[in-house]
Amino acid sequence: MSVPDWVPVREELRDEEPYGAPQIDVPVRLNTNENPYGPSEAAADDIAASVRAAALGLNRYPDREAWSLRTALAAYLTAEVPAADLDASRVWAANGSNEVMQQILQAFGGPGRTALSFAPTYSMYPEYARNTHTRWVAGQRREDFGIDAAAAVALIEAERPDVVFLTSPNNPTGTALDPAHTRAVLEAAPGLVVVDEAYAEFRREGTPSALELLEEFPRLVVTRTMSKAFALAGGRLGYLAAHADVVDALRIVRLPYHLSSVTQATAEAALRHTDELLAQVDALRATRDATAARLREHRFTVADSDANFILFGPFDDRHATWQALVDRGVLIRETGPLGWLRVSIGTPSEMDAFFTALKEVTS
Repeated sequence: MSVPDWVPVREELRDEEPYGAPQIDVPVRLNTNENPYGPSEAAADDIAASVRAAALGLNRYPDREAWSLRTALAAYLTAEVPAADLDASRVWAANGSNEVMQQILQAFGGPGRTALSFAPTYSMYPEYARNTHTRWVAGQRREDFGIDAAAAVALIEAERPDVVFLTSPNNPTGTALDPAHTRAVLEAAPGLVVVDEAYAEFRREGTPSALELLEEFPRLVVTRTMSKAFALAGGRLGYLAAHADVVDALRIVRLPYHLSSVTQATAEAALRHTDELLAQVDALRATRDATAARLREHRFTVADSDANFILFGPFDDRHATWQALVDRGVLIRETGPLGWLRVSIGTPSEMDAFFTALKEVTS
């Protein structure tokens, strides 16, 4: 894509491509880390009733502070990690974690400021930086996709970033951070440290959340989403937990009434069905681990995953493999390090279809 010369777009955007995974209509779609199990009838009925109630007041603007939703999110996180002891003043919500991240760089990045992360990681981070005129620095992860703590600290000391993005579990590798490495970064960073936990509910037993460190490190921000574990990708609700003063800084840059009444009602209704919606997470974990074992049996290298996806490879020509799978009705993601592919975890029947196609393509 190239924007024509007559369109007065910013020059650094002229030859850029819009972000987005391929949207191809095939029987098995395992490319965007969606939850394959949708809300139950009971949850859907509650959402529908809540949205209808909100619709009766759509002539009025929504609660621009989303206090009721933020209170419910704080209760959910505190139930998971009691040590966090959160209330609404320490939680912020927006239209997906993408908007949350952009608001973070609008408030804490910008011209003359630096954001830093460790590649391979979520490909949108440098785009948030570009869009906010924030200088972007990318360190490198180890071969096992973990972070070398000493190298990370050295890079932070050299660059003095205003914002550090850590991702746990990491996308696209699925790798969870070593808690000691998270602490090392928090102790070295002069500015904000954002731990992106979009896939936290899928982490393996015993893997801690950075929420446990909020009281100790006031410049720590932990971001989450309802898109994955809550099966609410279409609802577009992301959120974060942080010090109340950090949340107040974000309120300065948020657009007026940024979170619609419909979105707030949908998310609150989903939270009322937390136990039911999260019950599918255990099934997805089991399918993920079985998928990793099957891939290893097929002699692929597999990154250990605490998420609802698996990175595997290597392939001499990953695009050819990706296309051959699409031709067989299975869509996965061509992303991450060169030679690797990522497959989202679907239902057992979807994973069987994936393996059938993969065997045909690679045998």
